[in-house]
Amino acid sequence: MASQKLYAGSKLRETRQKLGLTQKEFAAKLGVSLPYLNQMENNNRPVSTTVVLALAAEFGFDVTELSSGDSERMVTDMREALADPVFTDTAPPLADLRLTASNAPSLARAFLDLHRAYRQSNERLASLDEALGREDAPMQPSPWDEVRDFFHYCDNYIDAVDRAAERFATKEGQPHNIRLTALTKLGNAGVKVEFSNCDELRRYLPDTKILHISENSAPETQTFQILLQVALLTQDKLLEATLDLARFQTPEARAIAKIGLANYFAGAAMMPYSIFLATATHLRHDLELLATRFGASIEQVAHRLSTLQRSGAKGIPFFFVRVDQAGTITKRHSATRLQFARFGGACPLWNVHSAFESPGRFLRQLAETPDGARYISLARDVSKSAGSFGAPMRRFAIALGCEVKHAGALVYADGLDTDNSQAFEPIGISCRICERRTCHQRALPPLERRLSINTNTRGVLPYEVE
Repeated sequence: MASQKLYAGSKLRETRQKLGLTQKEFAAKLGVSLPYLNQMENNNRPVSTTVVLALAAEFGFDVTELSSGDSERMVTDMREALADPVFTDTAPPLADLRLTASNAPSLARAFLDLHRAYRQSNERLASLDEALGREDAPMQPSPWDEVRDFFHYCDNYIDAVDRAAERFATKEGQPHNIRLTALTKLGNAGVKVEFSNCDELRRYLPDTKILHISENSAPETQTFQILLQVALLTQDKLLEATLDLARFQTPEARAIAKIGLANYFAGAAMMPYSIFLATATHLRHDLELLATRFGASIEQVAHRLSTLQRSGAKGIPFFFVRVDQAGTITKRHSATRLQFARFGGACPLWNVHSAFESPGRFLRQLAETPDGARYISLARDVSKSAGSFGAPMRRFAIALGCEVKHAGALVYADGLDTDNSQAFEPIGISCRICERRTCHQRALPPLERRLSINTNTRGVLPYEVE
């Protein structure tokens, strides 16, 4: 089978600009002519093997970054946006969307921002509270969505913060008691830590420099919250510099992102990159063993596995998602081709929804998406008790998975017939952009297909997809 040609003009141009080189200088270092480089940067020609090798040799460039991860995300996001009923005409072909994402990523992001602003305006008008008194509300993305997109397009890996957390958590390359290290660091800063029966997981009082940690929360949650406070108090310059680069549009988005970066530091300190990656590989990504080794929760371990995207030392590209009982996605990240619905819930055929029915158990699933990609998916409930009788329990389920070609590196793949095409269950992303014609769980018609309605017959669906 012929290998797929690599068109990565936008990424090639971005790399050259970061290096501060002209096209002529860049072409000379890559050993190609100026016209040839120009054609590659404009996606008129694929990136040649010579250029790929030269990028690695001359600049130490991780050539896997030339892959279409960002482009595929934008294609998925645009298809979802175009599924909006406001676009009544025939949707652009998939090939056009891919060209836009590859050749004009800024235009694609502007389109997504514009559609998001339209949706939010529509939602305001649909609510009487908003419609009667908020006509002058600014047209901008919600702070939460803005922050989510920031991490999404960073591959959920923030290098400077990750490396700072690793330095904090290790001494001469070896891990030490991270909880004691964090408590000592806070003590040296004059902060007193008290474990009390408080409603919040964490409450810091700047005036008295007292940090209250809930004694009712799990030990791994307590450690995480202590480390989060360490990040806010001792890594402020680093967090603020990272936020400056992100250029958030609102103070609210910046504040949410700062908490997100502090969370990132806490997780990376509990599970330092190099040691965690080596241990995960050795243990074949057994979540329970990793949780025990690093004093973390199953969810914390799964989330950390999805962030191992350091240049030159990447782990398996995982997807990670958390859903509530209504199917709403509350956390999402994918370093794979599988992308999650930005609006609405996940595919009901996915095993993450079944995890609520089997608490405390890992569910395994071999799944195939409409594009033919095959995955192994692991799902588990992660219900969170408030720590006392009568307190409400927060119920979530998580899924962690990767393409089936990595199955040999996962203990969860043992015993699964990954070579049998019939063993893979068909799943999608969301109904409007799923092209499966015979899905028995379909809630909405697919965007790019015409419907046939026969009043004399009724199958599983009230229509047939042509």
